[in-house]
Amino acid sequence: MQNPSKESTDIWQGMFQAVLQSWQQASQGAPGQSSPAAMPSSLVWPTLNGAGSLHGIPNWMTLLEKMPQPDLFKQFEHLSDGPIKIPLEKLNAIQAEYLQNLTHLWQSTFGQGAASLQKTFLPGQDRRFSAPAWNDNGMYEFNASLYLLYAKTMLELAEAVEAEPKVKNKIRFAIEQWIDAASPSNYLVSNPEAQQKIIETQGESLMQGMENLLHDVRQGRISQTDESQFEVGRNVATTPGAVVFENELFQLIQYTPTTEQVGSCPLLIVPPCINKFYILDLQPENSLTRFCVEQGVTTFLVSWVNPSEQLAKIGWDDYIEEGVIEAIRTVKTISGQPRINTLGFCVGGTLLATAISVLEARQQHLVESVTFLTTLLDFTDTGLLDVYVDEASVQMREQTMGKGGLMPGRELAAAFASLRSNDLVWNYVVKNYLKGESPPAFDLLYWNSDSTNLPGPMYSWYLRNTYLENNLVVPGKVKCCGTPVDFGRINVPTYILAAREDHIVPWHSAFASTRLIARHPAAQDSGGDHDVETSAQMQSSIRFVLGASGHIAGVVNPASKNKRSYWTNETLTADADDWLAGATEHKGSWWNDWSSWLRPHVGESVAASSKLGSRGFKPIEPAPGRYVKARA
Repeated sequence: MQNPSKESTDIWQGMFQAVLQSWQQASQGAPGQSSPAAMPSSLVWPTLNGAGSLHGIPNWMTLLEKMPQPDLFKQFEHLSDGPIKIPLEKLNAIQAEYLQNLTHLWQSTFGQGAASLQKTFLPGQDRRFSAPAWNDNGMYEFNASLYLLYAKTMLELAEAVEAEPKVKNKIRFAIEQWIDAASPSNYLVSNPEAQQKIIETQGESLMQGMENLLHDVRQGRISQTDESQFEVGRNVATTPGAVVFENELFQLIQYTPTTEQVGSCPLLIVPPCINKFYILDLQPENSLTRFCVEQGVTTFLVSWVNPSEQLAKIGWDDYIEEGVIEAIRTVKTISGQPRINTLGFCVGGTLLATAISVLEARQQHLVESVTFLTTLLDFTDTGLLDVYVDEASVQMREQTMGKGGLMPGRELAAAFASLRSNDLVWNYVVKNYLKGESPPAFDLLYWNSDSTNLPGPMYSWYLRNTYLENNLVVPGKVKCCGTPVDFGRINVPTYILAAREDHIVPWHSAFASTRLIARHPAAQDSGGDHDVETSAQMQSSIRFVLGASGHIAGVVNPASKNKRSYWTNETLTADADDWLAGATEHKGSWWNDWSSWLRPHVGESVAASSKLGSRGFKPIEPAPGRYVKARA
C-alpha cells in the first residue's frame, strides 16, 4: 500500500479538525433535551479546505459535497403528529462513537505506528471494496473506510429517531437509498477497480460501458442479464400444454400429462398478475408446474394478460369475477368434477382467497382445497413495501388512474429493485457502465426484467384496501362483486407456505392467515363451545409450513436438488414464534411435503387423456400462449 504524502496528510488532518468542530457545534444543548433530526452538513461530507484531489485522485467526498443533500428527516414531518426528533443523549452517544471510530481510522491510516494498529472498518469485508485495487492505494482504502463509517453513523441516527414506526421506516429507507447511491464504488472517479480496467483494456472498457449505458437508456431500464439469450416458450416456460380458454384478462393453460394415471380432481394455479407466471416454469429442473404434472396431478394455470390501454378501466372485481372465478368454473367444467384444488402465489393468493370467499357466500362450493404460497391476507405488516404506501401516495394514484389508466410495469419493477438497490441497481451500474462488462445470461433475472402493467382502477383499489387500510381482514367491511368479503368462509383444507427471509411477505404476516380462514361467522359471534370447535377444526384443516430463503427462492426450491430446508409443526399455535419454537426442521424442499399433503385431495386415479381441453373447450394454441409473450 502506498504511503500518503505530507500534503495529503495535512489535507486529511484539516478534514478531521472540521468534523470535530461540527460535532462540537451540533452537541450544544442542555442534557435530556431532544435535538431536531437533521443531518449536520459537515458530517454529510466534511470540506477539505478547498482541496479537490489527493495524489491526483479526485476526492470522493469533495465530489459528493456537490450532490443534493436534502434534510431527509424534515421531508417526512408531514406524516407525523409532531416534529421528528432524536433524543440528545442518543445523539451525543452516536457522536462520541463516531469520533472514536474516526480517530482510530485516522491513526491506523496516517498516524505514527499506523501499521501496528488494527483497523476497525475493513473495506475488503464489503464485496463492493473487495478487489485488490482498493487496498493498493491508501487513499482509496481510506475513502472506502470513511464511507463505511459514515454509513454506519447515518443508520444509527435513523434508528435513534423518535417517530411513529411507519414514519421511522420511511426515514430509514430514504437514508439507506442515499447511502447506497453515495458509495465511492459507484463513481468512476473514486473506483480504482474501474480505473485500473480502463488502463488494462486501453480504454475499451470505458467505450463498452458507454455503449451499455446508451443501450439501457434506449430500453428504459438497467440490463441485469443478456436478454437475447432467452425466449418465452423456447428456453423458458417450456412445459408442454395448450391454451384451452381465454378472455380479455387471462388465458387458461392445461398441461400435458406425463404419467399414465392422473388424479381425477385437477389443480388450478393462480400466479401473481405482477410479473409473468413462468417464475413457476423457468427450466424443467426447477419448474413447479412440471413437478405437479410429474406427480400425476391434472394441472391448469392462469396466464394473466399484460394490460394495454384497452384494459385501462379494469378493476379488482373484474380480476375476481372474470379472472379467478371464471378460471375455477372453466376448470370444473373441463374436468367434470364438482370441486377442484387451487393454488395461489403472492398477489395471486390474495385474489384466490377473495374469489373463494365470494363463491362461498353465493353457496357455490367449487373448491376442494387451497394452497397459499407467500401470500398476504392480513396486511398489518407488509414488510419493506410499506415505505411506498401512505394516504398521500394512494390518493395520488386514485386521482391519476383510479378511473382509468395504467400502472406501468417499469415503475413496479423499479420499486421492487429499490428494496435491494445494491444488488439490483448499483451492482449493474458498476459492472455494466464503469467496467464495461456484459451481464451474463440468467433466467431468473430475465423473468425479473419481464414486468407487467396493471390497470389503474384495479391497482388503486388494491393499494387502498390492502396495504393502506387492511380492509380485507375485517369480515364484511368491503364488497367484491357485490358480495361482502369474509375469509372465514374459506373452510376447506388449506396449505400455507411462508419464506423465513421474505422481505415482501414477512413470514409472521403469512402465518396470520391461519387466524383468518376456516372460521365460521356463527362461531365468531356466539363464542362458547363454538370457539373451541372452530379452533379444533382449524387445527385439522390448515397446514402451515415455513421454508428457508426469500420470496422467490423460498418457493422455487425444486425437490430434485434437495437444497435448503423447511419447518413443520403439527400443532397450529396462535402465535407465530411459538409455532417456530416447536417446529421441526427438515432438509430439502417443501415440494415433497406439499405433494404428500395434496395427494388425498386429487381424487381417484384415472387413465390420463391424450387430448387436452374438452368438447366445449378446444385447444386454442400451444402453451405458454401469446399473453405471456407480450412485453410491457
